[in-house]
Formats: sequence, structure tokens, C-alpha cells
Amino acid sequence: MIDVAGFVADLKSQAIDYGFHVHDERHFVETYSLRQLWEVDLHPEEACAGPIDLHLSLDVDPRALLGFEDDVMKMEDPDDDPPKGFTFPLLFTWTLPPLTHPPDLLVLATEIAGVGGLDLPVEVSAIDSFPSVTDEAERSLSIVARIALDLADVYLNNDGSVAQALERCKHVSLYLLEHAESWLREPY
Repeated sequence: MIDVAGFVADLKSQAIDYGFHVHDERHFVETYSLRQLWEVDLHPEEACAGPIDLHLSLDVDPRALLGFEDDVMKMEDPDDDPPKGFTFPLLFTWTLPPLTHPPDLLVLATEIAGVGGLDLPVEVSAIDSFPSVTDEAERSLSIVARIALDLADVYLNNDGSVAQALERCKHVSLYLLEHAESWLREPY
């Protein structure tokens, strides 16, 4: 009833419409549970030379898919609205190289929350790693946004929430691109 591969193809097409370049796609299937993971690597057109990449991942839980299909089959009238409450998580993860001049995380989280808005709640975190004990810490940012993709919307081909999320992803990507140069510049 739901063509997940077709949905991912539409997602990539929409991402291109919003100014992203799609570079890679992966599809994993866990043979025991039949859980699927779809991954798409892309970046905004303006960042072809780097340093920002965006990684989309769709986690397909077979129990949610089968439960949705069972409820659709029980509907008496095919014109009724499909059942709500069955969702797949859709994650957007931005990556940057280690930063030589990392931003203040609280300021960054506050500013990105304004850029992502209510349509795309964004989480910001950082990881400090030490290549060797005598080296300074290298800070990497982790920027993740999650939305719950309602299977009823996928079934009805209603892609409004995905379109809003992609539009916000573009704004977040451009914000990160605008500030990345100052975060990555060489020390004096």
C-alpha cells in the first residue's frame, strides 16, 4: 500500500527542487526483522566545494507499516481518511569538518532554532576529540533535526510536511554555510 522506494525517490526529487545536490543513496534491510533504513547524502548547491553535508535517513519499522496496512484494509469506505498515528522517523543530520574556532553552543542552538522554526526542531551538540594527548581538542558539531513522517500523509501523497522540512533544511544549511568560514579559519 505504501511504496517506500517511490517515496524516497520523491523525497530526492523534492530536495533537488529546493536547491540540494543529491550524491548518494543507500538502502539497508535487516533480514531478521525486515526493518529498513534509507539514507540519502546531499548538500546545498552553494556548498559544492564544501564544507557542509546533509544526511537524510528514513527508518522504516515493519510493525508500523504492517499495522497501518491492516487498519487501511479494515476501512469500510475506501474514501475514508486513512488511520493516523503510524509514523516513521525522518532525520536530517548536518556535518562539518572539525572546527578551529567553534561557536558558542547556546548561541548557535538559539539561532538555529529560529532558522528551523516550528516545522523543523533542530538539536545542536558538540564532541571534543583529542587526536593525541598533547594535541588540543578538535570540536565537531552535531546538528540533527527529526520529524515524524505520518504514514497517512505518505499514503495520500500529501507531502506538505516534507516540503516544509526541506525548505527549512535549506535555510539551516545556508545559515551554517554563511558561518562555517569563520569557524574553520586557520588560527592566527
